[in-house]
Amino acid sequence: MKHPSFFLYFIFFIFHFSFSSAQPYDPSKVNKKAVQLYNQAIERAQDGNLTLAAGLFLKCIETDNKYVDAYLALASVYGKLNVYKSSVEYYEKAFAIDTDYTIEFKLSYSIQLAGLGEFEKALKAVNELLDKKPPKNDKSMKACLYRKRCYEFAVDYAKKNAGANYVFAPKNLGSAINTAESEYFPSLSIDGKELVFTRRINEINEDFYSSKLNDAGEWEKAKPMEGNINTPGNEAAQNISQDGQWMVFTADSRPGGYGDFDLYISYRTPQGWSEPYNLGGKINSDQWESQPCLSPDKRDLYFASRRFGGYGGSDIYVSHLQPDGKWGEPENLGPDINSPEDEQCPFIHADNQTLYFTSSYWQGYGDEDIFYVRKGADGKWGKPVNLGYPINTISREGTLFIAADGKTAYYASDKSDSKGGTDIYSFELREDVRPHKTLWVKGQVFDKKTTKGLLSSVELVDLSTRQLISKVQTDDDGRYLITLPVGKDYAFNVNHPGYLFYSDNFSLSRNSPDSSYQKDIPLQPLEVNATIVLNNIFFAVNKFDLETVSQVELDKLVQLLKDNPTLKIMIGGHTDNVGKPADNLTLSNNRAKAVVNYLVEKGIALQRLSAKGFGETQPVADNKTEEGRAKNRRTELKIVAR
Repeated sequence: MKHPSFFLYFIFFIFHFSFSSAQPYDPSKVNKKAVQLYNQAIERAQDGNLTLAAGLFLKCIETDNKYVDAYLALASVYGKLNVYKSSVEYYEKAFAIDTDYTIEFKLSYSIQLAGLGEFEKALKAVNELLDKKPPKNDKSMKACLYRKRCYEFAVDYAKKNAGANYVFAPKNLGSAINTAESEYFPSLSIDGKELVFTRRINEINEDFYSSKLNDAGEWEKAKPMEGNINTPGNEAAQNISQDGQWMVFTADSRPGGYGDFDLYISYRTPQGWSEPYNLGGKINSDQWESQPCLSPDKRDLYFASRRFGGYGGSDIYVSHLQPDGKWGEPENLGPDINSPEDEQCPFIHADNQTLYFTSSYWQGYGDEDIFYVRKGADGKWGKPVNLGYPINTISREGTLFIAADGKTAYYASDKSDSKGGTDIYSFELREDVRPHKTLWVKGQVFDKKTTKGLLSSVELVDLSTRQLISKVQTDDDGRYLITLPVGKDYAFNVNHPGYLFYSDNFSLSRNSPDSSYQKDIPLQPLEVNATIVLNNIFFAVNKFDLETVSQVELDKLVQLLKDNPTLKIMIGGHTDNVGKPADNLTLSNNRAKAVVNYLVEKGIALQRLSAKGFGETQPVADNKTEEGRAKNRRTELKIVAR
């Protein structure tokens, strides 16, 4: 659904009709010197020197201010240069001289109006053409109808979002990042302190550069990325993992590759980035693969591919990391996202729930627009939503990267303040198209006795839906980073074979703290008298009925007991000191029994379980504050036999 290039059509149309028109405007009466200048301008335009052509057309108009063809040609040149305001101005001057002679240029005029965001005027112009002189050529008619649909969409979108007081104000990241060369494909670590991007050197070689954010909040001068990741060949379309440890990218025609463009991965080491590895024959095909993006937990790899078997053009795929550390067979994201045309530039936000991509098919403003989809509670993607004007325009939009705060976006553009080619800009994303603001937890998992780091599994589960949001594997030293999209309540679980699991919760449905979390986690070996607090078991006030959100934790406990069939445990119930001690003792005992009953219902033998209530007799915090009382209201697990 891409629009055709109208420029040469305009030039030859004008040239042809300069000498054959029965309209009130008479080309034969044009000043001869102006005609000579016009012919020179046509030659310069055909040579690709549009700036010089524009100057010559201006001289034509100075020589003969009734020269309609010169006005139309100059408007066309300005349109080709994306100087929409000047293009509109000269089209309107031509229309003012002769409306009939110029009617067929209403389509091009409408495109320039749309470039300025004046979609209602653009729609009026194309409707005027269709009413007065509809194109007889099928291709031209299709172009008119396509633009009409785009303008109708834009007008309708503007009406629906009329209340949004949004200002689109991209900010150039400055000379520390941008140069006279082209910079593009920005990507950030989750803490926003490292920016990586592609720079095209001498318009030939593409290499990766990085910059660090200093304490003053300014980007340091970008340097080539250290290690073995850059080569004399082209590296592009990179994405750095949220923890800053992996880099996925595309490269062209490397030895041992599967096609012209393959996907590669590099790992951060103390010496810099490692020698890149080809991601293999499942990810790569003999067709084009590019624009990879890792999910925040590094378990999913999204990318664009033109491999056979898709829905048409370029499709977006996802591959899941398998337990053996290899990437699985790529899955097409399906016809609700992919189309008969091109879907590209996938970006999965740190919330792991919102996917952005470009499409040349789904209804928008023209060419390729940026859309987003959200993942539902069932794990399925919703319908594509257009990001709207002015983020999307009549031109082709490209890669978008959105920081963890959910509102700061980065992209490449060749705006008027560019330092050369395309520069990297940041802007504030409109509120209704933002992903979830995302915090994160990082720390180390270690053996409580030896303090040695443990290679462990860290899971984040939505308590209300029991949907797994993220699952990460720590490194060999037990270090981890996991993202926390705000607006939900989560169970946080850490597991390692031979140890009691660790549980915690993050209540972010009502509170949205500005800081992230540092949480070092000591795991206890499975041995007699080892105890843990089950932080995700919940009861209503003064009740002993288990709340539904407790099932995430309880099922984790069921799995622990099934994996260790000789383990025997005691569930202990505890309360704060509010109320009568006897009542608290009864309540705590009933709550412990409720947990045991759940375990029995799930197939755990009663002989392996016991329950005991301690009431308010074993506080772990001061009962004088609500925070202390909340810590005292707890359910504990104790190993009584191994």
